[in-house]
Amino acid sequence: MTKTFLPSVKEVETTRKWHHIDATGQTLGRLATQIAVLLMGKHKKTYTPNMDCGDFVVVTNAGKVKLTGKKLEQKVYFSHSGYAKGGKETPVKRVLENNPTRVLELAVKRMLDENKLRAPRMKRLRLFAGEEHSFTERFGK
Repeated sequence: MTKTFLPSVKEVETTRKWHHIDATGQTLGRLATQIAVLLMGKHKKTYTPNMDCGDFVVVTNAGKVKLTGKKLEQKVYFSHSGYAKGGKETPVKRVLENNPTRVLELAVKRMLDENKLRAPRMKRLRLFAGEEHSFTERFGK
C-alpha cells in the first residue's frame, strides 16, 4: 500500500526557488500559464493542491509582451462598481500604455484558483515593465 506524502510547511518554505523570466516577444497567454505553474508549484514532485508550495517569479520587460491576432484592438477588460450602470470597459491597448505590468498581472491572477491561496501566490510574483529590477542579487547579475 502506498502512503501519501505531505511536505511540511518548513520544508516548503526552505525549498522555494527564484525564477527569472524575460517577457520580451512572448505571447501573453502562454507566458501567463508558465508563470502560474511556477507560482502554484505544479512543476515540483512535492506538489500538494491544498498547500502553497510554489516558487518566486520575477518577470522583466512585461511591457513588451505580445498579443496575437486582433486582441490589441478588440480585447477589453470589464469592471463593475456594483451600482446601476456602473460597468466600465477598458481596452487592452490603453491598459498597456498606462500600466504595462497590469495586463500580465491580470492574466496570471485569473489563471490561479479563486481561493485563499491566490493572494500569497500573487505576492510572490514580481513584475517589472523594463529591464531593471531590484532582485539582481538573487540571480547573480
